[in-house]
Amino acid sequence: MPSQQRCVGLIGGLGVGAAIHYYRELARAHQERGAALQLVMVHADVARGLSYIRAGEIKELAQYLAGLIERLRTAGAEIAVIPAVTPNICAPQLAEISCLPLVSILTATDEALAASGFRRVAVFGTRYSIETDLFGRITQAEIVRPQPAEIDLIHEIYTQLAQTGIGSDAQRRQLSDLAHRLIDRDHLDAIVMAGTDLSLIFDQETTDFPHIDCARVHLDATMRVVFDEPRP
Repeated sequence: MPSQQRCVGLIGGLGVGAAIHYYRELARAHQERGAALQLVMVHADVARGLSYIRAGEIKELAQYLAGLIERLRTAGAEIAVIPAVTPNICAPQLAEISCLPLVSILTATDEALAASGFRRVAVFGTRYSIETDLFGRITQAEIVRPQPAEIDLIHEIYTQLAQTGIGSDAQRRQLSDLAHRLIDRDHLDAIVMAGTDLSLIFDQETTDFPHIDCARVHLDATMRVVFDEPRP
């Protein structure tokens, strides 16, 4: 049994399917280490979060998330994890007021890009993530934006996944076809899968194009923090 282990505070609700994916993967990773997962979870209102983002109320979004993190701390959490990319639009503001240390999905993604050698990528996620180049916090690769109609398609499919928690083969085929087209047309090295709800339709077996899975690298980073493990 590991001698040191932190309790994870997970903000669910910002895509129910994403939170389920994180819960399942964190439990599996703990089991592989011979440890029981220590987890507390709070449910966020995705509609409220998106309303702040659409209105440009970034400070208000940070305050909302900080309040949820305070509830996690009260319940025993020692670190906070947001299993979503889009809410990180308020990451600098949230870091200043959060009562718990945050495991950043954007930092984990940037580090994974540095290690991968991918230097020219496109982003799949919400339009907020795509149109801001992941909020300007990716430094290790050039981000090439899809065309406006392609962004609309990616955003529409992703929003459907986040709202329903259910994915389809048709959605996977649409995004997979688009990924191959972008890689060929725009001479990309890979696609950054910058939406944790994409796990509803993509996994290691069904993702047939070069990619960085933000959820996967975030989960790995979280486990390193939980057990105070060095990067490989």
